[in-house]
Amino acid sequence: MRVDGETGIVPLRAMTAGEVLDAAVALLRQRALPLLTLSLVLAAAEQLLLGRLRDAAGLRPPFYYWGVGPENVSWVPVLATGFATEAFIIAVLGGYAGAAAGPALLGRHVRHRELWQRSRPAATLLIALTMAALTFGAAIAGFVGVIFVYGLAGLATVILTIDRTANPFTALGRSVGRSARHGMRGLLVRLMGYLTWLAIRLALGSGWVFAAERLTPVSGTEWWLYWAVPIAWGLANAVAYAALACMDAVLLLDIRIRTEGLDISVGRARSLGRDTEAVLVAR
Repeated sequence: MRVDGETGIVPLRAMTAGEVLDAAVALLRQRALPLLTLSLVLAAAEQLLLGRLRDAAGLRPPFYYWGVGPENVSWVPVLATGFATEAFIIAVLGGYAGAAAGPALLGRHVRHRELWQRSRPAATLLIALTMAALTFGAAIAGFVGVIFVYGLAGLATVILTIDRTANPFTALGRSVGRSARHGMRGLLVRLMGYLTWLAIRLALGSGWVFAAERLTPVSGTEWWLYWAVPIAWGLANAVAYAALACMDAVLLLDIRIRTEGLDISVGRARSLGRDTEAVLVAR
């Protein structure tokens, strides 16, 4: 059943950066089951991959990169892979979050499984792989470029599923253009959201790591520490990745409201009795 209501959980108006974060959390709560399930699977796969790379590079828990000397650069490709997997996972989740954001803005009830049909998985996966490759290359080149890759191109999958662009490359180009508007507001809000959730991840992950460290002397083995670290970070990352994907979807709607008058177009469509979902498709 679909009901086009006057308001949804995403405000139909321009939002502050804090309101974008709040609306993203509301969207995550509404779609917690599919988003967190997929995020947990991807975060677990990420920890397995990074665990093997860390072992090969001689990086040990609990703080893998702490105390690594300048002569040891084996951590560089491991950290670059970590940034790349983050970009990949957030992009994949963004496809579903984008499909969910439209109904959340319009106040429509849409079942979870219907959103999977709107998420355009093949094109989303292609963008996610492209984001991972670009992020890895930027990280290897000195890490500064990661800021611009993440901040400018990261809205591509939500653009794909909200704007319904013709192809992934159009979505990537449109992401750069929209993120650069209003003095790079899209880039800055994405970075603010990333740093906010990074602080939350550090708090969640470190808490379990310190608990595992306290158990190590009691148990007489490092088994607790070896498993607790990836599990703690995997759980913290899973929540953060899903929240960041939802933030991207809300941020795109905010950008369109500010620069394209999306709220006016939706209001006009409602007053004329037209399909409001068609308004979301950018031409």
